[in-house]
Amino acid sequence: MMRAAFCSAARVIELRDVPSPEPAAGDVVVRLRACGICGSDLHWFSGHARPPRVCPGHEMAGEIAALGRQVEGWHEGDRVAIEPMRVCGVCRYCRAQTPQLCVSLRIFGMHIDGGFAEEIAVPATALFAVPAQLDWPVAALAEPLAVAVHAARLAAIAAGHCVLVLGAGAIGLLSVLAARAAGASEVWIAARYAHQAAQARGLGATRVFETTAGADAERAALAAERGVDVVIETVGGDADTLADAVRCVRPAGTVAVLGVFNASPALPATTLLVKEARLVGSMMYDRRGTRVDFATAIDMLAAAAPRVAPLITQRFALTDVQRAFETAADKRSGAVKVCITAA
Repeated sequence: MMRAAFCSAARVIELRDVPSPEPAAGDVVVRLRACGICGSDLHWFSGHARPPRVCPGHEMAGEIAALGRQVEGWHEGDRVAIEPMRVCGVCRYCRAQTPQLCVSLRIFGMHIDGGFAEEIAVPATALFAVPAQLDWPVAALAEPLAVAVHAARLAAIAAGHCVLVLGAGAIGLLSVLAARAAGASEVWIAARYAHQAAQARGLGATRVFETTAGADAERAALAAERGVDVVIETVGGDADTLADAVRCVRPAGTVAVLGVFNASPALPATTLLVKEARLVGSMMYDRRGTRVDFATAIDMLAAAAPRVAPLITQRFALTDVQRAFETAADKRSGAVKVCITAA
């Protein structure tokens, strides 16, 4: 038996004793060392979405505890980060190396048991090796950083671009890092809290805007003057950020949408049309190209670990998962990335 967390009601996370996983053919069991709390987790924790019926958590890192049959190339004790998808492998999207679009996609922590637990069984194909020097919570950032890497690639961020990031949660802050890595010479970000602004500067933001009415007007004026090539929207919820993004992007620029909205947001379609701007949805990450998004994210973490580590603002044991969620949901606590860790 092992312990795993479940959401029994809005703002209530409880631990239960459940059977320990056994690896099926092609699977491995990973002893989890870190699992981050994502903004999407906070949607259901706060009551804005239906909580998963399974154990949540999808930002995972740990070490292999057991190997199933037909698993090659991995060994017990290997350090890994987990791409949290189980896919069919045969549909047109899987064959095109876009498993996030699989017709049978199941996401760990949403459709099948996830990482707020002591162990998890996952496909061996979902594993990515983690360098020994990476702290476990930093290794778990591979998942949200892969989201940012994927969005930067879909938005075709290139050398010399000016990029505006809306939202300074973990995804927004990691989007700063991804945009700079893609070659952007200027990366602006809208941040609500002072600790977010400080983190953004540490990750390479060249300008930080407060999220006030006056700052919104200043940002729009500067965007029109400079010409923002790409806007990355990471807020979602009930915010008006999609409309803000369309207003700020230059003609023929790109808006990449990462935020999860509670309802259909307002979209200034005429402005989008007149600008001939491109609106791109970005869903997780894929495996196209010579270096897949998840592997790219791990490489970036290894190279930028000292700058990325401060994103891990609080750590809690699995036995304290309720307080961990309460802390993550209160941005006045200074939280950026709250992580569940194991000894």
